[in-house]
Amino acid sequence: MIPDKAPGEDVLHASGDFKKEAHIPSFEKYKELYIKSVESPEEFWGDVAKDFFWKTKYTGKFLDYNFDVTKGEIFVKCMEGATTNICYNVLDRNVHERKLGDKVAFYWEGNEPGDEKTVTYRELLQQVCKFANVLKSQGVKKGDRVSIYMPMVVELVVAMLACARIGAVHSIVFAGFSAESLCERIMDSQCCILITADGFYRGDKQINLKLIADEALQKCRDKSFTVEKCIVLKHLTKEDEAPPGSLSPPAKRACPDLQVPWNPEVDMCWHSLIGGESEECEPVWCDSEDPLFILYTSGSTGKPKGVLHTVSGYMLYTAATFKMVFDYHSDDVYWCTADIGWITGHSYITYGPLANGATSVLFEGLPTYPDVSRMWEIVDKYHVSKFYTAPTAIRLLMKYGSEPVQKYKRTSLKILGTVGEPINPEAWQWYYSVVGEKRCPVVDTFWQTETGGHVMTPLPAATPMKPGSATFPFFGVVPAILNESGEELEGPSEGYLVFKQPWPGVMRTVYGNHERFETTYFKKFPGFYVTGDGCRRDKDGYYWITGRIDDMLNVSGHLLSTAEVESALVEHEAVAEAAVVGRPHPVKGESLYCFVTLNDGIIYNQKLESELKKQVREKIGAIATPDYIQNAPSLPKTRSGKIMRRVLRKIACNERDLGDVSTLADSSVIEQLFESRCCTAV
Repeated sequence: MIPDKAPGEDVLHASGDFKKEAHIPSFEKYKELYIKSVESPEEFWGDVAKDFFWKTKYTGKFLDYNFDVTKGEIFVKCMEGATTNICYNVLDRNVHERKLGDKVAFYWEGNEPGDEKTVTYRELLQQVCKFANVLKSQGVKKGDRVSIYMPMVVELVVAMLACARIGAVHSIVFAGFSAESLCERIMDSQCCILITADGFYRGDKQINLKLIADEALQKCRDKSFTVEKCIVLKHLTKEDEAPPGSLSPPAKRACPDLQVPWNPEVDMCWHSLIGGESEECEPVWCDSEDPLFILYTSGSTGKPKGVLHTVSGYMLYTAATFKMVFDYHSDDVYWCTADIGWITGHSYITYGPLANGATSVLFEGLPTYPDVSRMWEIVDKYHVSKFYTAPTAIRLLMKYGSEPVQKYKRTSLKILGTVGEPINPEAWQWYYSVVGEKRCPVVDTFWQTETGGHVMTPLPAATPMKPGSATFPFFGVVPAILNESGEELEGPSEGYLVFKQPWPGVMRTVYGNHERFETTYFKKFPGFYVTGDGCRRDKDGYYWITGRIDDMLNVSGHLLSTAEVESALVEHEAVAEAAVVGRPHPVKGESLYCFVTLNDGIIYNQKLESELKKQVREKIGAIATPDYIQNAPSLPKTRSGKIMRRVLRKIACNERDLGDVSTLADSSVIEQLFESRCCTAV
């Protein structure tokens, strides 16, 4: 499953002095703990659980499950019989037992440089209690679903923790989603209240969030579902002095044209509600398997899936992965650049860091605003030591070269992380060499909304690095690679990535549709959790995520990974980003259609196209030679930065019926790509 010893060849070792104090200081220690986590999960996770408060202890098995649809209903249960409260564990425990009340929980950095606020653990606890009392006063009770549609402000964290404190289930919707998307999610989870804000800025662009929220609530009413209450945070329309109960300062940029429609029968002002509330609120004790939150992720049918996570297992898993993967120590300043509207923000901005008493940066803005040095300016400003971002952001900043990075010292950095998609080796090398100056280990984490936390990842001091590899499984995670027939492959191999048994943080169901949960994740290969991703295991036992299975191409009987072809294209000095899809071919089955975004100042011509085809041929083989390469100044991406390959397949096939494109950040890109598509035979 994992090799006897760490490989000594074809690996990198960061030069930074981080091993001496590391939680997992060597490969030998990793292997010892990994075997313990698989063979004696109760003992391994019991040690983790000792760091938390339990109102009552669990009574049955530590982890009970069925992954085989042929043997009955799929289920996972962790610490059944135990009761606790995750808000109590991430706030009260830190303030009262660990005496961290005066420690900074968040450095909030707004969209505009100079928009900033420091929030301590004690201040965060007080505001969470006040807002929890607000929710109770509005009739919200344990088990109720609460929709949250907010920008990256501290009040977003307050809202989600206030829900957790009273046992309500939060359903956060990314503030870049449309009214239709918000409506769909509110209705699917039957939310009783909506929490939103007047608006926010993303770079130069003003987003009128309240208008979108109102439109969503009207769409709900049109479909015979009424949300009676909407709590509105005044983020952009504050007075010069922040109102009582505000954790975010007044916006530096004036917003005279921001329209904030107000319906007094539905709308309530956050600041007015919170002002008179008590700073004391007793937590509601929850069963281990009580729901904590619902988070929607895209489904192959087009209808989003409400991924449901539960209290205890998720708490243990996010706390442990944060501590070990980022090798967290009490003097660290940690920054995850994700949005809380995604699972990364849930697990590694809110719950994981706070469970460890960490200090984090919470960033509202963009990596390129007001200039492309903004991230490194923030790293120096707050002395960030652990930095976690997406390959999309890395490739974006690569386009501008090393000078914007090297304007800043970055000497505080100790560990770099990546999340969201497999990182191509060239971007990995730039991140490692330019940003981290070869001092900082890169933890290239693989996980999903469904897994709750990291499942395949390097550990900074324990695993030698291979650029682009997710390396080895985290504790308690047992991977396997299957072929199309469901047979498990041994040794170096490539196929479907599955997991043989659960870990505490894995999802429990699709909200309101357990049958869809079983069909999506367990029906294809009974006995296994099916990730939907392809994977390759090399001769040293390292795992390489090759992309979604639907991003695998079968060309003349050969399985090709689109990620592998993309990586080969991006290695060319002219290419900033690439996306590869398949289109039907009468002889080969599928042909490769490639979209390439060039670096600034590069002109696309026949000579460059020939060079790119040659590069892929040399890197992978003649079978992978692209049939079509299209110059794409921009690629269709979601607001979280993921490329919508489904749309690219339609463009490659010249099919105009694109389905739902409401999550696109810039829909004008589509028409440009249709106009400049390659001339294809069919």
